[in-house]
Amino acid sequence: MLISYFKIALRPAIQGSTFLLAAAGVAHGADAASASDALMLKYAAITDNIYVDGTFRPIDAISATKAPTPLIDTPQSISVISGLQIEEQAFVEFSDILRYTPGASTGQGEGHRDQFTIRGQNTTADFFVDGLRDDVQYFRPLYNLERVEILRGSNALLFGRGGGGGVVNRVTKKPSTDGDFASGMASVDTFGSALLEGDVNYALSAGAAVRVNAYYEELANHRDFFDGDRYAVNPTFSTKIGASTELQLSYEYVRDERVVDRGVPSLNGEPLRGRDNVFFGDPDQNQAALTAHIARGRIDHRISEGFTANATIQFADYEKIYQNVFPIGFDATLNEVTFDGYRDPTERQNLIFQANLLGEFSTGPLGHTLLAGIEYGDQSTVNSRQDAVFAATNDDIVTFAFADPLAVPVFSFPADSRSRSSEAAFLSFYLQDQIDLGPVQLVAGIRYDRFEIDVVDTLEVEDGAGDGNDGLLGRTDEEWSPRLGLIYKPVSDLSVYASYSRSFLPRSGEQFLGLDPVTEALAPEKFDNYEVGVKWDATDLISLTAAVFRLDRENGTTVDPTDPGNVLIIGSRTEGFEAQVVGEATPWWTVSAGYSYLDASQRGNVSGGVVVNQELAQVPEHMFSIWNRIEATDRLSFGLGVTHQSSQFASISNAVELPSFARLDAAIYYRVTDGVRVQVNLENALDTDYFPAAHNDDNISTGEPINARFSITGTL
Repeated sequence: MLISYFKIALRPAIQGSTFLLAAAGVAHGADAASASDALMLKYAAITDNIYVDGTFRPIDAISATKAPTPLIDTPQSISVISGLQIEEQAFVEFSDILRYTPGASTGQGEGHRDQFTIRGQNTTADFFVDGLRDDVQYFRPLYNLERVEILRGSNALLFGRGGGGGVVNRVTKKPSTDGDFASGMASVDTFGSALLEGDVNYALSAGAAVRVNAYYEELANHRDFFDGDRYAVNPTFSTKIGASTELQLSYEYVRDERVVDRGVPSLNGEPLRGRDNVFFGDPDQNQAALTAHIARGRIDHRISEGFTANATIQFADYEKIYQNVFPIGFDATLNEVTFDGYRDPTERQNLIFQANLLGEFSTGPLGHTLLAGIEYGDQSTVNSRQDAVFAATNDDIVTFAFADPLAVPVFSFPADSRSRSSEAAFLSFYLQDQIDLGPVQLVAGIRYDRFEIDVVDTLEVEDGAGDGNDGLLGRTDEEWSPRLGLIYKPVSDLSVYASYSRSFLPRSGEQFLGLDPVTEALAPEKFDNYEVGVKWDATDLISLTAAVFRLDRENGTTVDPTDPGNVLIIGSRTEGFEAQVVGEATPWWTVSAGYSYLDASQRGNVSGGVVVNQELAQVPEHMFSIWNRIEATDRLSFGLGVTHQSSQFASISNAVELPSFARLDAAIYYRVTDGVRVQVNLENALDTDYFPAAHNDDNISTGEPINARFSITGTL
């Protein structure tokens, strides 16, 4: 009832002019630091590019923490990937970024979405854009980003529900009133993939500017039959409203159409070898399409010296459909492959409002950095699934002879096997204070979340209530999520910290599809993160960080590997160590390196009176990455990188293991003129045969063989 009342009260305000927020003295800043002139000077790095003179080191705070706190004073493990790194390493997918992020690994995402695992927690929904939730399953483009922030460890105070292992926040490019500029990039690789990007900024006046980013990508890789294209455009407008207030309006349109590729099956406990290019699907039927509209309004307002406020309203509309047939088994003796398949359309509308009050002040000898906020969300989802029916078996499963290419038996998607709609609403309040006690700082905060969901299961409604399920499901959860951190700074450029934080995940799951009569009665999953770390700004241009942690998950659910129709309620624990060094080691050598050790397994999985805890899926025990850029002359530079992952299990069954691998990448850059640069990125230079990710035991991605990407970048 509380959320329903709040929804009724808030909607007229949201539908009205955003200028009313300014009149009420509330202001926005997704970068959480744009109001007071003093704060602007101290934390200018938040809204500017985080690299200086070509270094990769983030020099100050990041936007996802909401409060204007330098990274060295943030008791949490954080990786920041700048726009410069994305450009220089020719990243085109989030999976590229995650290869160079300690403690995080990429998932296959069934060939139609971003998916990752942080600290043993797998997710398709813990994505944010400018600090707001972006949870629909799709491939997020990188064309319009200042940076990507990867925050590890559960922390509901900052993010709300989910984020059990951490979150990924994209920070988009903002208009600048400093002057007009334009840049563009064109690239092509040896598989035939092509990419065009454009970025144009126009200063309308001393207080107003508009910036437009756009891109187009033709998709291709080493896999037979894979193709597709995607494009997006993102205009953003900003203007000052008086001396103390700034308004920003943004709209993004994304379109993505591609072949759905779920990789190769397994054989004898490992990925099928020698078939890296074979497409295990029907290229005419394995298709995905996404259309996304994301509109956002934001206001920053300076209340007084040291105090600022910000507010954001975002409406996002997503329409997604994918259909596929895919392998679920391979018999080498009979030379046969077994297929399953389905079609899955989803529509979602997200309405999110967030407001924050930020302040720096003193009470006697104590300094305070205060964050107080409110967040409201209204998310509507309609989803259905139609199982494939193969004509040869009149079933959704068929076995047929293996050939290259495959001759997939005729199939269709005739009827719904699932049809659900849901209305989810959440209301959150949070308060945090970072207290400066001289060499010691204390971070303490708490968040209250009320999460309501109502689900209509159309098939169960039609079936009646005789089976105990009338198809009308719902649940309300109220959760308190604390955060506590202690920071000791013996000198200004060195901090040692200890922290505890908690998050939760409602039983409806991250995509609102998991509610049934059993889970309707269960409490949310809980995530508790304990962490001790050190951060050292060795120089103005290079920083080192390290952390040890333990992440406990309670009330988790997983499919019983011995009985897929049964769900196990268990916990898990991930313990590990992470380290990073980022920045300019010498005037001619820039480096970004990271290492993680993860020990992740179930807790409390008992079968037949015997503890049978399995290792968590898709969690390499060891991950190492390093990227070096060497400046040979004023115009010529070289890049060299290595990524390594130890072996990992494809699923919780622990029956199939993806082998360990190391991949070598290289690049050469040449500045033709002050405004034109050409580069060549050589990927997998040693032509390593590897399997970077999986979705389950029989959907395993194959790594790209040696290939090159040729790029030209120009600025005006």
